[in-house]
Amino acid sequence: MPEENRTQITEFFILGFPGLLPQYYSLVSALFFLIYVAILIGNGFIVVVIIIDKNLQKPTYLIFGNLAVADLAFSTITLPKIIARYWFGSQAIPFSACFLQMFFVHYLGSVNSFLLMIMAIDRYIAICNPLRYPTLLKNTNVFIMCAFSWGVTVFIVAISAIRAVTLPFCGPDVIVHCYCDHIGITRLACADIRSYSLVALINAIIVLLVPLFFIMFSYVQIILSIMRIASSEGRYKAFSTCSSQLCIIALYYLPRCFVYLANSVNISINTDFRIVLILTYSLVPPMINPLIYCFKTKEIKQNLVKRLRFKTAENRVRCIFSVNK
Repeated sequence: MPEENRTQITEFFILGFPGLLPQYYSLVSALFFLIYVAILIGNGFIVVVIIIDKNLQKPTYLIFGNLAVADLAFSTITLPKIIARYWFGSQAIPFSACFLQMFFVHYLGSVNSFLLMIMAIDRYIAICNPLRYPTLLKNTNVFIMCAFSWGVTVFIVAISAIRAVTLPFCGPDVIVHCYCDHIGITRLACADIRSYSLVALINAIIVLLVPLFFIMFSYVQIILSIMRIASSEGRYKAFSTCSSQLCIIALYYLPRCFVYLANSVNISINTDFRIVLILTYSLVPPMINPLIYCFKTKEIKQNLVKRLRFKTAENRVRCIFSVNK
């Protein structure tokens, strides 16, 4: 392609749901706004509580905190633009901003994948090797593993992002999605993208299937260990700590793997359905993670009740002093 025809596009346009009628735009934007608020409140609460309460600065909660930070970042990168698209009709996004959003979308998704793997390892050691848990999973070890998750994925995702930004874009500029992602952007390139898609697929295998292998191994061992527990009450208690996490892991990985597989082998699926699948595994876990991972945890609930009781007692004391005055 001649040089003068390369990269003439200065901005992209976010289409969103192609089949959505305009009369539903306000409803959809309000829904995404409520989802964003729920994610901010739930995950923000987790981060703040873990920071201010030293009793919760333990391996499991440090993993929860990292996951909450990743969820907050992902929702902030994507949801404001989706809301603006349907609330204010703001479809345009600058060329560089779109690629920056694409990088963080895949980077934070990859970080989440590795954090879920660390969480599975944490549960595996806690249930299958409880006596060795204090020595194997110290705060220092968890910090190193989380730092590795945040660090190594930068380089993995950067490879695909850098290769994509060097593609020539000279024709269509409408991204059929609610935000910029690798598939949506590279489809608009005026070049053969098969080699680029292959590299992106290899990277996706690394950040998705490698952690998924360790997760599946961990939970298979956990289930086998639970089945060996003599009392039914003990089995129920052990399984209840893992069942909700298994649901989140399935919700995170199954639709994601299906979307990547469909794109790789050119399986034709309805565009709106594809977007719904992507938004499901992208936004539903961050919204319900606080409920599943922390608010169901005994220490978090005790901490919350303790602080509420302290606040109530403090207000009563203030009222008594004000009456006496």
